[in-house]
Amino acid sequence: MLVDSHCHLDFDGLRENLDDVLARADAAGVGTLVTICTKVTEFERVLKIAEDHERVWCTVGIHPHNAESEPQTSAEELMRLAEHPKVVGIGETGLDYFYDHSPHEVQQCAFREHIRAARETGLPLIVHSRDADEDMAQILTEEMAAGAFPGLMHCFSSGPELAQTAVDIGMYISLSGIITFKKADEVRDIAKSVSLTRLLVETDAPYLAPVPHRGETNEPSFVRHTADKLAQIRDVSPTQIEDATTANFFELFSKVVRPSPKSDA
Repeated sequence: MLVDSHCHLDFDGLRENLDDVLARADAAGVGTLVTICTKVTEFERVLKIAEDHERVWCTVGIHPHNAESEPQTSAEELMRLAEHPKVVGIGETGLDYFYDHSPHEVQQCAFREHIRAARETGLPLIVHSRDADEDMAQILTEEMAAGAFPGLMHCFSSGPELAQTAVDIGMYISLSGIITFKKADEVRDIAKSVSLTRLLVETDAPYLAPVPHRGETNEPSFVRHTADKLAQIRDVSPTQIEDATTANFFELFSKVVRPSPKSDA
């Protein structure tokens, strides 16, 4: 079984044909999916998808793009929403200085509230980072020193220094279809060097479809292409990648119930 540890099933391109999307994921051996919240104002929509599908779980959080436009949300409110049995993570949250849709200080404040919620609940923090390596490393290091929390760097596309910092403080690295892209040599190098005990795979669907589906709407079934590429990069069998990344997922996302082989999505 493979796991898509990060997708957006409520987004355009997936929600309109959700039953077909999930059926294709099941046929591809993707037995568990986590649909990620990016706006707390749309949390109920995300949660409903998880409630309606046994093998789908969800998170609660505010993407850094939306840190200014969304209501200011405390760790306590995130923790309250995370009490639902289907909510298995905090985020996605983090820093994005590439688009600057929200001021840096607003992003940082929201990020620290999410970290506090992850620390208090023990649920993994799902971290988005783009063009913010220095501030990201500093905040993660400071906050981990203040009190440990579980987490992962999702859709990793940053530099090796941030990858090393994340691993050193006990976080996981999640790899997306980016590792199949022609110009992603640095990310492939990181995928090869990080311990296999610290790696997960994801799609970030409907974005970043892997080769051979570039230009298409990404979907959870395509996570197998990312896993197969990771096996090629590390010169191991696809089965080894499947077993390792799935085991890592359930170690990190401890609230997720491993599905029965005969269970329907």
